[in-house]
Amino acid sequence: MERITHRYMLVVEYDGAPFTGWQRQENGLAVQQLVEEAIEVFAGRPVRLHCAGRTDSGVHALHQVVHVDLDRPMRVDKIRDATNAQMRDHPVVVREVREVTEAFHARLSAVRRHYLYRILNRPAPASVDRGRVWHVRQRIDADVMHEAAQSLVGHFDFTTFRATQCQGRTPWKTLERLDVSRAGDEIHIRAASRSFLHHQVRSMVGTLAQAGIGRWRVQDVADALHACDRRACGPVAPAHGLYFTGVDYPPEALISPGEATNP
Repeated sequence: MERITHRYMLVVEYDGAPFTGWQRQENGLAVQQLVEEAIEVFAGRPVRLHCAGRTDSGVHALHQVVHVDLDRPMRVDKIRDATNAQMRDHPVVVREVREVTEAFHARLSAVRRHYLYRILNRPAPASVDRGRVWHVRQRIDADVMHEAAQSLVGHFDFTTFRATQCQGRTPWKTLERLDVSRAGDEIHIRAASRSFLHHQVRSMVGTLAQAGIGRWRVQDVADALHACDRRACGPVAPAHGLYFTGVDYPPEALISPGEATNP
């Protein structure tokens, strides 16, 4: 007899500082392990989460999307609250839960992923946001950074901005958005693409910062891209300034089982 499963999409928010990243690791606690073990308490069996975008150690998420299959139907608010109750001692929360059809897959159904990088640009270091922003003392020209960033928007070989240990099938990616703006003492870099290479956003941010503080020319950023050489990359920005902020799905991927059976 075929087992009936019920698929749920969860929106998860976390501070990445205490974790080894999203994916389970042997050398410490990962966000995936924590959330899976929290769900297993009320699910009564082992579960496996699938996420939209794995984050590295120290990287935060404001809108990570995952899905899980359960043997029995449950109210979505009960799943949210029961999971959060098990994780109350950790900086991780499930913000939202919705039931979806088995056609939905958190990673495979995604058409776009969004990241935000925060730079605190002032002489004084961070206090409240310590561990959540990259502190750069030198004055950054956000307009210069933005101008340089536009040379990276498009379909390119991003080998220069790809970690040497990246397991991606190809270095070619289509970067849809890379905007830089100033908000008071902060510089915000927003990136969007269907998918990213390992360390791509942090590598681009670190390189753009060199232009922003005047060490590189705008053209140097474009030249680094077209070199297709990791050695042409600027310093990689630290993990703690990076946030996974959202995922886009086509409307048909997010329909509920009731909508699927009653069009």
